[in-house]
Amino acid sequence: MASSSSSSSSSLHFLIFFFLAFASAVFLSESNQPLFKPDNLLLPARKDGATNLHMASIRKRNPQTLLQFLIDLNGRFLWVNCDQNYVSSTYHGPSCYSAQCSRANSDQHCYTCSFKVRPGCHNSTCALMSVNPVSHQSAMGELAQDVLSIQSIRDESNPGPIVTVPHFLFVCAPSRLLQIGLPEYVQGVAGLGHISIALPTQLASHFGFKPKFALCFTSSFKHPGFIFFGDAPSYMFPGIDVSRQMRYTPLMISRLGEYYIDVRSMRINQKTVPLTTTPYTVLERSIYQSFTQFFTDQLSHISQIPPVAPFSVCYDSRKFPNTIAGPGVPKIDDLVLGDQSVVWTIFGANSMVQAQPGVLCLGFLDGGLHTRDSIVIGAYQLEDNLVDFDLYDSRLGFSSSLLFQRTSCANFNSKPTP
Repeated sequence: MASSSSSSSSSLHFLIFFFLAFASAVFLSESNQPLFKPDNLLLPARKDGATNLHMASIRKRNPQTLLQFLIDLNGRFLWVNCDQNYVSSTYHGPSCYSAQCSRANSDQHCYTCSFKVRPGCHNSTCALMSVNPVSHQSAMGELAQDVLSIQSIRDESNPGPIVTVPHFLFVCAPSRLLQIGLPEYVQGVAGLGHISIALPTQLASHFGFKPKFALCFTSSFKHPGFIFFGDAPSYMFPGIDVSRQMRYTPLMISRLGEYYIDVRSMRINQKTVPLTTTPYTVLERSIYQSFTQFFTDQLSHISQIPPVAPFSVCYDSRKFPNTIAGPGVPKIDDLVLGDQSVVWTIFGANSMVQAQPGVLCLGFLDGGLHTRDSIVIGAYQLEDNLVDFDLYDSRLGFSSSLLFQRTSCANFNSKPTP
């Protein structure tokens, strides 16, 4: 999220890439009897050990193929590399000026391809610009539709069957967009922005539930976190009622489908950091300087050590006690939101990064003087927080660190303990 520097109060723009996956549907059996209509869907989201980026595992094509996608919270749609080994019996490239192109807002842009006809290479289809959010490279690609399959949640205690969207709209992008900044196994980007063909919008429209989704990114490299479509989960293992911890603030959406919330101030150890206005949170320089000055003042009794890039404030990790929510450092006690009655607390597990063995660094970056947005929250600050995007009621909910509840985003379990 990002904040507009022209606003009187800073906004928070969740731009999730990490330096760091319509009409109501009723499913029928072969005997044409109604089967299962899901209200909630689930995608596993893993953290890549080499890049700290978060990836979603998504089933596409016919026959089904499990592919890995970088998660981009503000991405406008799902795009995938179709240049190599795209095999599917149900692939279709909608023609220019079709209803699908109109829905994707690409009906004025016809795509041409001079190579052999294949998925991603047809003439007189419609085109959209795809972006690699890590390298910021962009390229034109072909709008396409194909089967997408996803895990459903049957009820409060059981997973449901795999369900499908037969004509899911996405973009075939050239393979060169994957060559910088992404792990080799990644096949594209899963955009979660609020536009008509983004992943949350298409799923909600097709299955007939309210447009909502929630993120629960894990800090673990071994166990996945999750993306939920539909209502956010109420419980985490071992029966922790996380719904009681949720706090909500108004959610604003830009004309490009990006998510914003209103940040009035930042506090460290109950002291306010004055505001003037990735894997890690990026702050406009004047905010960054004020923020780091306040933080280091609270640790004036501990000497800093030479910084480890890209961070500028680092300490010997042996100087800090371990707590249930990470290193015992001053908590960033709060992003004060909206009418100042709602606060989002960031503790050591989300503020301090182990940059090298024995070295802890403040996980916030200097964005320079000419940033588009004053504050861009990174994935590291979201890990082990349940973040609920309620697009129906235009509000954003957050749990603050689940570690204080003795659970984490690797412990999803929708069944309460008796």
